[in-house]
Amino acid sequence: MFAVLALSIAGGIYLFPKGGSLLGAALFLLLRLSLWSIPGDHRAGIYLVRKQQFEDAIPHFLRSFEFFQRRLWLDKYRAILMLSTTAISYREMALVNAAFCYSQIGDGENARKYYEQCLGLFPDSVLALSALRMMQAAVSVHQDTYDNESDRTKP
Repeated sequence: MFAVLALSIAGGIYLFPKGGSLLGAALFLLLRLSLWSIPGDHRAGIYLVRKQQFEDAIPHFLRSFEFFQRRLWLDKYRAILMLSTTAISYREMALVNAAFCYSQIGDGENARKYYEQCLGLFPDSVLALSALRMMQAAVSVHQDTYDNESDRTKP
């Protein structure tokens, strides 16, 4: 992001030696503000998660996924085009966040579905893989607890 700012200022100075730095900085700000609106559904979903409104956040994450799924190039070059320095794509984040929200409202089936969809598209997704392992461990612990209680109640 700082490189884009520096290029904007340098370009402004090159084109307009007097006052070009201010013009370049203004151009950068305008670019940044216009690009910031692109992942609007993603940011809205994050806002709702922070307020623990998980069910309301899900449609935002799914719309974000669909938006970037139709514009793969935008997600691929997000660092340049949107000045986003995140290591994972918006599509991966959207699927993981939707799955997380489903898990928070007790819908394990949909949570698993979206984590698995994420792994289908992003086989190296540490977030999705870790979440699925944690879900499996929780099922295993629950089953062990149930089995132990059943053993105790048998005559």
